[in-house]
Formats: sequence, C-alpha cells, structure tokens
Amino acid sequence: MKIACLLASPRKKANSSFLARRICEKAAAKGAETKYFQLNSLKYAGCQACMACKTGSEKCVIQDDLADVLDAVAEADVLLMASPVYFGDVNAQLKGFIDRTFSYLVPDFYFADNKSRLVPDKKLIMVLTQGHEDSSSFADIFPRYEFFFSWYGYTKQVLVRGTGLLDEEDVAVKKEVLAEADRAAEEIF
Repeated sequence: MKIACLLASPRKKANSSFLARRICEKAAAKGAETKYFQLNSLKYAGCQACMACKTGSEKCVIQDDLADVLDAVAEADVLLMASPVYFGDVNAQLKGFIDRTFSYLVPDFYFADNKSRLVPDKKLIMVLTQGHEDSSSFADIFPRYEFFFSWYGYTKQVLVRGTGLLDEEDVAVKKEVLAEADRAAEEIF
C-alpha cells in the first residue's frame, strides 16, 4: 500500500504533522510505503484556471514543485492531508494543493458518472488541528472537502481532529486525539 502524506503546516513541530507521522508509522509497521511532502518548503502556484487539464492534457500542465506531489497522490492508495486550521479552513499551503487537484477531474465531470481520472477506491485521511477548544467551531471543513474528494474516487474518508492545540506538540499529551489517530490508522490500514 502506498501513502502520499502531505504536511501543510509551516511549523517544524506541528501538531498536525505529529499526528500524520504517527498514523504513517503505524501503517509502515503493516508494510505500507510512505512518501512525505512538506508543502511549506515547496515552490508552487495555485490553480491558474487555464483549463488545459480539460482541453487536451490529462494532468495539470503547471511545471512547479507540486507536479511531483500530484503524480505521487495519483499513484498512492491513500492520501493523508495534515493541516492546521487557519481562519476557519485548511491553511493556504494545503488549499493550493487542493485547488490543483481540479486536474484529476475528467473534462465533462459535471455530467459524467465517473468524474475522476484517478483509479477508484482510494482512501483519504484528513488531519486537522486547531487552537480553538470548541469542537463545534470549524466542524464544517471536513464535510466540504469530503464532498469533492468523493468525486475523485476516495470511497473511504476519515477525519482525525484535535482542538485546543496552541503550542507545538501540544497533541503529544492529548490521549483522546492520539487514540483517534490510532483508530484511523487501524480503520484504513
């Protein structure tokens, strides 16, 4: 099983990255192969709405550091996206990647039964961490992206979410969030 793990936080000891690595380590113990991408260290643009991926190319035509990430995600069985919550959404680093996944959709995706160019039955784990303690705050993030990733053929999607995580590695002592990450790893792998 191949995993593409996208770490979106700019922090070196990010809570979201801590959880993502924990999940990937559990998967590696079961034989999974993981490719990590530290999005903040890459140079890339967001979607340019050039429509080349709908009018002649099978993939995004922008040649920047995200091209390899998009290829790795297309080849992977599991996509793990880890992001802190900034201003009520995933951070800009992850949102730039998500916007570029538009290239995974077939040209007539609005009307097609199979909307995706990707192999079906992929799995998604989304790790979201936020400083705000109230779990009802920003609870709309995952369902929004779950909708779009179902178009790509991600039939199994799991959320791991930590709240009240302000400082780097706060999550290391949050037993309930660590258990949630372990459950996600078991469920997917």
